Amino acid sequence: MIEITNPAFNYDKTGQRYSTIRQTDNRISSYVHNTLGVAKTVLNIGAGAGSYEPKDRYVIAIEPSKVMRAQRAVTNKVPAIHGFADHLPFDDDAFDAAMAMVTVHHWPDIKAGLEEIRRVTKGQILVLTFDPDALDEFWNVNYFPELIEIERKRYPAIAYLTEVLGGEIEIQKIPIPLDCKDGFQEAFYGRPEAFLEKEVRAAQSAWGFLPGEIEKQYVQSLEEELKSGEWDRKYGHYRTQSTFTGALRLIVAKPE
Repeated sequence: MIEITNPAFNYDKTGQRYSTIRQTDNRISSYVHNTLGVAKTVLNIGAGAGSYEPKDRYVIAIEPSKVMRAQRAVTNKVPAIHGFADHLPFDDDAFDAAMAMVTVHHWPDIKAGLEEIRRVTKGQILVLTFDPDALDEFWNVNYFPELIEIERKRYPAIAYLTEVLGGEIEIQKIPIPLDCKDGFQEAFYGRPEAFLEKEVRAAQSAWGFLPGEIEKQYVQSLEEELKSGEWDRKYGHYRTQSTFTGALRLIVAKPE
């Protein structure tokens, strides 16, 4: 059993190539941007390299990692402020909307972070995350079981997030396109060879919590089944399936 004392991933150590793998997918982005509605000012917390930030709004980004902040210039994003979700340097109701894109599982104090975001946001809060109760729907649970257990420990329950956020809640299940540009795990549901690439795994934080010898075993096992055709016998239909709806969720919390 792998213990996780701190869910935050050290992107300053291994995140130098993150933005080459984890990019905005415009089809997923459409769900985010449509939900922003008429909001003109947007706070992005745990902003990373800037994926899913709207280009037609005034955006303020908060990001604790120096390496991730540096990559924003490469993707033509606004510079990010060094900061953390649970201590935001803004007045109450400073922003029309706020977004947290696949980041809450990194926060040591999720409740404090969400409460801070609500404090500084007048309107809707968008949280893009993965439902830990739906992680079994993806085939990788049969190849990387301990990796998925790490994910379950880090991703907060959807019910917990909605309880803390409060207000009027909408939960959207987001379909993932076959050629998804954002390289999280489910993005490769029909492209399993991607998991054989170290650079791809390095951009998926859960691998950073897995002992190296276990990672090596998992990758070797998948590679062997790909070479033998066993993976395709069991899951080959995913190679031509246009979308996959797994654990990806967009939570929208509007004040009452």
